[in-house]
Order: sequence, then C-alpha cells, then structure tokens
Amino acid sequence: MTQKSLMLQVRNLRKTFTLHGRGGVQLPVFNDISFEVSAGECVALIGSSGSGKSTLLRSLYANYLPSAGEILVKHHGEWVDIASVEARTKLEIRRETIGYVSQFLRVIPRISSIDLISEVAISGGMSSEIAIEVSSALLRRLNLPEHLWNVPPATFSGGEQQRVNIAMGLVRPYPILLLDEPTASLDASNRESAIELILEAKSRGAAIIAICHDETARDRFADRLFDVSQFKAAA
Repeated sequence: MTQKSLMLQVRNLRKTFTLHGRGGVQLPVFNDISFEVSAGECVALIGSSGSGKSTLLRSLYANYLPSAGEILVKHHGEWVDIASVEARTKLEIRRETIGYVSQFLRVIPRISSIDLISEVAISGGMSSEIAIEVSSALLRRLNLPEHLWNVPPATFSGGEQQRVNIAMGLVRPYPILLLDEPTASLDASNRESAIELILEAKSRGAAIIAICHDETARDRFADRLFDVSQFKAAA
C-alpha cells in the first residue's frame, strides 16, 4: 500500500459520548482505532452489536466529533482532518470527496426521487440534462419502476427507499464512499444490481468503507475486514 494511493487515514481515534441529561455520564464506545484505505479498496467494518461500527462510520462522515484522534481524507490532493476543519470545509468535503449511502432515507419531503438524485449530481457540477440522464440510468439498473421516479420516496417500501439511497450515493464518482448496509431490504435481483454498482465504483478507484451484515454480499466487494470489537473501550 503506497502513500500515493491512500485516500483515508484514521489515526488513534477515540469516541466517548457524554450524557449531559444524566449528569455528564461518560459512555465510551471505542478507543485508539487506526487504519488506512487506498483507492480501489473496500474495507468492511465488522464486530458485535454495540461495538461501534455505526459510530465509526458516522465519525468518518463528521456526523460525530471524535473525542481524540484524526480522520485524514485526501481532498483535492491534500490531506485534511475532517474531524477538525471548519464547517464550510466539512460541507465541501461531503459534497466533493465523500459519498454516503445510509440505510435510512433522509430526504426533503415532496421532492421526487429523480430530482433528489439529480440534484446530488448537479451539486458536483454536472449539467441538469446529463444529471437526469445519469440518474435515470441508475434507477433503471436498480429496477425502480419508472412510474415512481417522479414520486417523493417517503412512502416507498424499504427496498425502494434503499435503491434511492444507493442511487444518491453513487450518482457521482466520489473518491471515498461510506456504505451503511447498502444491500439491506433488497431482494436477490436488486442486491445483485447494488453489488455490481459497488464493484464498478471500486474499479474506477473509489476507496470504500462499508458496514454489511449480508456476508454473501460483503464477500463479493470487500477486500479485507476490520474488526471494530478489538477497540471496544472499557466502561
């Protein structure tokens, strides 16, 4: 693994939640996590329930502020610690460098599926016309019925919502991708479509960090496993 190919470096990361509503009780999650991810590589986070996998993934996206340590991402060719940058830079990194596929749908009400996806592409500089074409192609590959494209996805089934999440995360060629249960709620056919898209993202050089309890799917796209349980902090 060469320094040139590295896209993400986690150094001595620690996370402890402080429960202010309970007199400042400390709830340690993990301690002293360090790992690296290169372009074109997928690292799958594993560990028992409560080991901190989701907390770690959200920390990488700067939804959670680490208690200690660094999260260095290669942004415009420079190393940036997303854990400590100002809010404007953090938003820029999310917009241009790190894509996130959540297992939960978080969208603006009354906005159609095709508009949600194409707006992500447009925010990265894609023209409206091309964004619609790319978004449509993704939805076709993910087998979302065309009559749903112009419908807000809040009322969709879990599998349909997940396909919208995947399309929003993969509509742009993000250098780094965070995947939170990308194949959850998908049937066999749609799971295969999602796996193919993830493999294509790897092939173009995306550095991927994923949580995936579907071992069959995980074995298809993960290059190595990272056991978060080893870093469980003592209570």
